[in-house]
Amino acid sequence: MSYAHSQIYVGPGQSVIVELDRAANVQVMSGSDHARYRRGERHQYYGGRYTSSPAVIKTPPGYWHVAIDLGVSTGTIRASVSVR
Repeated sequence: MSYAHSQIYVGPGQSVIVELDRAANVQVMSGSDHARYRRGERHQYYGGRYTSSPAVIKTPPGYWHVAIDLGVSTGTIRASVSVR
C-alpha cells in the first residue's frame, strides 16, 4: 500500500489541518494503530474520506500519525499537514 505519512503533536484546543489536491483518505491514529494500518489490519482512527480541502480533524492532545492514501484510486496526491 502506498501512502503519505507524517507524525505530529496536537496541543489542547488544536486540530489537524490537511490540504489536499484531490479526494483522499485521511487517517489520524496512534502509533499502535499506525502499525496495524501498515500491516493491513483493523485499526482505529480519526478522519475518513475527504472530497474537499482542507480536511479539519479534531483529536485529543498528543502525538499522532497521519496517513493519507487514495484508497482504490491510482495516481499521486499532494498534501500538506499542519496543526492549528
